Amino acid sequence: MKQLEYFLPDEAATVAIGLGLAEVLKNTPVQHSLVVYLNGDLGAGKTTLTRGFVRGMGHVGNVKSPTYTLVEPYELANWRIFHFDLYRLADAEELEYMGIRDYFNSDCCCFIEWPEKGTGLLAKADLIINIAYQGEQRIIELQAESVHGEQVMTELVQIIKL
Repeated sequence: MKQLEYFLPDEAATVAIGLGLAEVLKNTPVQHSLVVYLNGDLGAGKTTLTRGFVRGMGHVGNVKSPTYTLVEPYELANWRIFHFDLYRLADAEELEYMGIRDYFNSDCCCFIEWPEKGTGLLAKADLIINIAYQGEQRIIELQAESVHGEQVMTELVQIIKL
């Protein structure tokens, strides 16, 4: 599968990746869901990247971390975006009780922090994004896990200028 790596000198660069992903999805001729697994230490920039995506898809307003709510939904004109933070999930079975399968429809984009906590119950990722500290900056690695993920990454390279 395809893989990309970028140096992120600041928060704006992290947001730019999210904005780029949004632009790719909005310009796709056929609406297709997107499932993104986000990996990285606390404070690495997972929510910052998601904020860029949500705003790039047209949301106006606050984009907050779902650390205590488990999921933050964003209902937009043509899309539903769900930002999950599974860090505090005690048991993956809790996802069954909240109807996790209903979140993975063709009009849904799901960004999932700490996906390993939902193993076996989450939809397969189209993209896996790893964000790691490098001093005060970050390194981001994007890995395609599906044909759709590869298409998204191919178009993303044309959009972002990092």
